[in-house]
Amino acid sequence: MDHLNNLNRRTLLRSLGCGFGHIAASALACSSHAADSTSELINPLHERQPHFPARAKRVIFIFMQGGPSHVDTFDYKPILAKRDGELEVFDDARVLAKTKKITKHRIFQSPWKFKQYGECGQHVSELFPHIAKQVDDLCFLKGMHTDGVAHGPATLFLHTGSINLIRPSVGSWVLYGLGSENDNLPGFVTLQPSMGNGGPRNYNNAFLPSIYQGTAIGRAGGRASDIKLKNVTNSRWTRPQQQRQLDILRRLNEQQIAKHAGTAEFDAVLNSYELAWRMQITAPDLLDLSQEPEHIQNMYGIGQKATDDFGRQCLMARRLCEAGVRFVQVNYGDNSNNPRWDQHSNLEKHAEHALNTDQPVAGLIQDLKQRGLLEDTLIWWGGEFGRTPYAQSNGTGRDHNPDGFTIFAAGAGVKPGFSFGQTDEFGHHAIQNKVHMHDWHATLLHLLGLNHEQLTFRHDGRDFRLTDVHGDVVHEIMT
Repeated sequence: MDHLNNLNRRTLLRSLGCGFGHIAASALACSSHAADSTSELINPLHERQPHFPARAKRVIFIFMQGGPSHVDTFDYKPILAKRDGELEVFDDARVLAKTKKITKHRIFQSPWKFKQYGECGQHVSELFPHIAKQVDDLCFLKGMHTDGVAHGPATLFLHTGSINLIRPSVGSWVLYGLGSENDNLPGFVTLQPSMGNGGPRNYNNAFLPSIYQGTAIGRAGGRASDIKLKNVTNSRWTRPQQQRQLDILRRLNEQQIAKHAGTAEFDAVLNSYELAWRMQITAPDLLDLSQEPEHIQNMYGIGQKATDDFGRQCLMARRLCEAGVRFVQVNYGDNSNNPRWDQHSNLEKHAEHALNTDQPVAGLIQDLKQRGLLEDTLIWWGGEFGRTPYAQSNGTGRDHNPDGFTIFAAGAGVKPGFSFGQTDEFGHHAIQNKVHMHDWHATLLHLLGLNHEQLTFRHDGRDFRLTDVHGDVVHEIMT
């Protein structure tokens, strides 16, 4: 261990425990104080009490990158079939911005048939036969609308509540507000995130202390069977040697803490080292899906060509959730300029994406329910926007539609077998019980026991929040 004598403190900070300690230490110089947390306890990730009794303890967000078409999935519009091929004027901000004139578009019926399912009678297209069987556990929000007509701004808005500023992601806000349920794992994990359309900003902490940033596992375009949490294991040194490293670092930090008595940030840095140390034992086993029984893997479609990859992500999400990770994001996306569900000229491609994701999502819902985890876990499924009811450029696909689309939620606190909101007869604009993305963010925080107006962080002389100065909680969807 003589080589340790040649290591300076900065090198230790960077090399030990995935560099988490260095990240935390770097944050000390620039982090602000929360408006309501200047007297935080030593560990900034300690579990905190919500503002009021929570219905949900954690969230699994299933992100369908690119904008799945609501009128081809869950928002049945029979008029599209009746008037298929007819020309109609649709007031569309995206088209007006491009052409500077009002244009007639060809109404485009869905290629897929709809049926009613469950006791609630929810219409679901034949794209999602497995999710269709779960509708009595789902809550559909069909009057969604958002800001941003392109993927980049709309995706950023979905994740951060802002288009043009670098703001913390919703997962970071949740972790900041509630802390972590588990001392051995990150509190916010995103599985196979895309590098495009916001990239790391979609799970970034922005001006929140860096300990609240999301931990990315894998990358879009890679195989879920290959993803690992990098730099957790150390093949160079034995565990006793690593323990001696940690002890040295503890002593160095104790000296700093003695010089700055009462400064909680220094204790937080030390806690980040401890977390990295504990993760070396916990994380590798957690991502090892071979420990799951065969019938559970089959439930998620693991082992089948179409569903193996996303099935693994969904099963990992359940395992992370079960282990106490506060916010888990499961990404169905890629790194191209035209994300997975972005069918401008080939709507039939939706069938492939539905096949890849339908059984894994239904398996996740079923698995959480049978384990009793759905009672305090909120599932959120959706994309950054929907798609138009007309054919783009009179072709074979649909354009972006931020003015009306559908998401669904399930689990803690939302009404099962329930549909809220409505788009117009074509599915173009949300017209009844409209829910803006700001409203959904406020509602999600409310289900977690957090008042979106009180969850603030002081930065650059003002208090910021996820919903900025907007957002109304949608109480109508709650049990």
